[in-house]
Amino acid sequence: MGNAETAVSLFREEFNCSQAILATFGPQNKLDCELALKIATPFGGGIARMGDLCGAVTGAIMVIGLSTGMGGEKDFSKKDRAYHLTNQFIERFIEKNKSFRCRELSGCDWNTPEGKQSAKERDVINTICVKLVRDAAEILESMLDMQGAP
Repeated sequence: MGNAETAVSLFREEFNCSQAILATFGPQNKLDCELALKIATPFGGGIARMGDLCGAVTGAIMVIGLSTGMGGEKDFSKKDRAYHLTNQFIERFIEKNKSFRCRELSGCDWNTPEGKQSAKERDVINTICVKLVRDAAEILESMLDMQGAP
């Protein structure tokens, strides 16, 4: 199973979009799957269901940091690379999906009972969110492959 299908499978197991991405790519970057699931928990629904930055995007950004980011060695070229890749990722995600904000992508306010009901009635999880998780995983994988990152 490829990374995109693994991420979609995790998402369908009721992990949120951010968890699905980070738990898929985290172990490839020395991050334990269980820890990845915990770290990414509050980023679903556009950060704690606030409808802001899509959780699949935040998961991907965390993976970019894991695979290319600056650590304690203070190699600022790594910070620049991580910022550059993050900008590239977001541009490609927006090209495919017209936005990177959960509320705009889903058409829902996940923080209200009415918004949750609307999402359920329109089957947003299966009709929109699965595609966003798949898109994020595919974009991320292609970018990391091109960069030679783990």
